[in-house]
Amino acid sequence: MEVIAFLVPLALLLGLFGLLGFLWSLKNGQYDDLEGAAWRAISDDDETPTTSGPSAAHRGV
Repeated sequence: MEVIAFLVPLALLLGLFGLLGFLWSLKNGQYDDLEGAAWRAISDDDETPTTSGPSAAHRGV
């Protein structure tokens, strides 16, 4: 029974942290564009990624 005196406040504290994190994400616009990321993931981009490092010829490969 003594463990309940520890676990109940711990559970309430964790729930409060979760609620504060959710409210923070709402305030910062995390849920503003729900469909944009989905369309960007399936868009057909033919762009080739550019590398910022040295090319294979300069590395001696």
